[in-house]
Amino acid sequence: MLVASFPAGPLQANCYLVARDRGAGCVVVDPGQDAFEGVRAAAAEHDLTPAAVLVTHGHFDHMWDAHAVAAEHGCPVWIHPADRHLLTDPMAAISNESAGMLRAQLGIDGDVALPEPADVRDAVDGARIEVDGLTLTVTHVPGHTPGTVVYTTDYPDRDDVSALMFSGDFLFAGSIGRTDLTGGDHAQMIQSLTDAVVPQRDDVVVLPGHGPQTSVGQERATNPFLAELL
Repeated sequence: MLVASFPAGPLQANCYLVARDRGAGCVVVDPGQDAFEGVRAAAAEHDLTPAAVLVTHGHFDHMWDAHAVAAEHGCPVWIHPADRHLLTDPMAAISNESAGMLRAQLGIDGDVALPEPADVRDAVDGARIEVDGLTLTVTHVPGHTPGTVVYTTDYPDRDDVSALMFSGDFLFAGSIGRTDLTGGDHAQMIQSLTDAVVPQRDDVVVLPGHGPQTSVGQERATNPFLAELL
């Protein structure tokens, strides 16, 4: 399996390109602000063709360039229905500080309206996304936003890694996503961690929306939010 990644935008959100091998169709996970050229470069370097855009949640640093990537390649954008409105109204669920930063970067005073991708599909719990021999499963994990999801795929290439989890802002190395923004819910977050992380095998590699990769085992041992649940 091939996984290419790079941080993009002022918030350094991780964008991932995932494929079975070089020269294959790939999924693009979380092409946020300023990710478009990075996607182009990574796709060219590894001879990949983006065939689907997967959004973990609707915050601008994770989906800002979803429309541009999808339009260039004529591919669908997957997002949970509860966050779909954020594709066109990214200011609806961010803090005043982040909104001010975004306005300053764009040189505008008012709200931001983005075009909706031509083909938007529902990343609902249990959905399976198949691209050129690669299969990812959607798990709905509300808490950071109402429509936050993680995408998981089996990893058959190594005996010590059973799966990859693209966790967005749900789970980080040593922390979890904040729940104090519009649509955030701490009780839901704790329930989502209980349901979606605690049962996982220790050898599941977690590729988060910010910061370094980790694993379920590492977080089980060191993450204070998981320690409360265990």
